[in-house]
Amino acid sequence: MNDFTGKNILVLGGSRGIGAAIVRRLASTDGLVAFTYAGSRQAAEDLASETGATAIRTDSADRSELITTVAGRGALDVLIVVAGALVLGDPLEIEADAVDHMIDVNVRAPYHAAVEAARRMNENGRIIVIGSVNGDRMPFAGGAAYALTKSAVQGMVRGLARDLGPRGITVNSIQPGPTDSDMNPADGPMAATMHSFMAIKRHVRPDEVAELTAYIAGPHGAMITGSLQTIDGGFGA
Repeated sequence: MNDFTGKNILVLGGSRGIGAAIVRRLASTDGLVAFTYAGSRQAAEDLASETGATAIRTDSADRSELITTVAGRGALDVLIVVAGALVLGDPLEIEADAVDHMIDVNVRAPYHAAVEAARRMNENGRIIVIGSVNGDRMPFAGGAAYALTKSAVQGMVRGLARDLGPRGITVNSIQPGPTDSDMNPADGPMAATMHSFMAIKRHVRPDEVAELTAYIAGPHGAMITGSLQTIDGGFGA
């Protein structure tokens, strides 16, 4: 088990699902964890009480607010970007504003947060963005805009890995497949279709994503950078 004692950690989007699992995992070994939330105030307060982490209300779509939050945490050891938006549907019918909001949350926010964190991040720091296997593969109709955002994350982490490598800072994306969460419940209407594409026919559990995140964020991840770490039960195989 990686020990995060005394590490200054910020999780963007940590009140529910994968984010909450990551907060629990890193706080369990005494990391100094703060996490953001947007609309889930009660869930955030409950998680903060449970784990001892600090909850900060932040709208990831608001660049100024996001940068202020990241800068306010000082010299981070670990930044993990989980906050994401999902818009699916016929591209001829989806509202343009909904697509633009998704791009703000899924692409612009990770980039600006990573850059702001890097300004004062400690040597050998970690930047991890939770992406999606849909950056590699979109096997059903209606996901073009979402896949666009997750493919953009792939290019971003590869580029930033080059930029920040001289300081020992690693930058990676973890790419879950279908994961049991409010956004994509294991018993939801799309579950059977998703499982049909998978070698292991169940949803990924948030705690499984959290364990992979902890490995990449810990000392054993020192030489893993610019990578796309897929955890999808063979969805994209």
